[in-house]
Amino acid sequence: MSIASAEAVKQLDRIVALGYPDVADMDAAAFRALATPLISALERCDLGSNILLVPTRELVSPESLIARTSINRMAGFTTMPPRDIVSFLPQDGFEPPEGPFYLVVEPHTGTCYVNREPDVARKLLDADERLPLTLEEGLAIATQHPDWLEVKNGFNLLGSRSADGRVPSIWMSQNAPRLGSVWPNSRHTWLGNAYCMSRRGVSLFR
Repeated sequence: MSIASAEAVKQLDRIVALGYPDVADMDAAAFRALATPLISALERCDLGSNILLVPTRELVSPESLIARTSINRMAGFTTMPPRDIVSFLPQDGFEPPEGPFYLVVEPHTGTCYVNREPDVARKLLDADERLPLTLEEGLAIATQHPDWLEVKNGFNLLGSRSADGRVPSIWMSQNAPRLGSVWPNSRHTWLGNAYCMSRRGVSLFR
């Protein structure tokens, strides 16, 4: 087993333990089977351990996922209604590869873009040839690496946006992960702007 495939299996184990198959309305074995082609592809192309396994929203709806994150047994939360959460859609150019699972390569909470308005940060990311993360990818960070919220920073997810222009954000509040949103011209000292270097679906390994 390669380093990347072992890491993907570890992350798959975590989301299964957190009840993602129930959210997808299937049993654990069927849920795991959907990730098998991607994990098998990693045996032929080792990307290392700095990857993030992301289920698409067609498999797992994002509105129920923040409550499955936790830090020191404090469950994540949001004050946004479900209809708000599902309204944050990937922007052109940042759509996920064909699902039901895909990989984010070299995810980061965007520490170097802290205290930047989302619209300004987006231009900086483009100039640095980095890809902003989407809502689903940010939830995957909060699920797999909740400690990043403590030791790094909260983050905006510029790859997704609602019709009214807001972008989703995840940060620490009341000692727990919180999913919220910010306006594109707002600036917050505790929020970076999360990014990755690439996204890889099964078809991109062929």
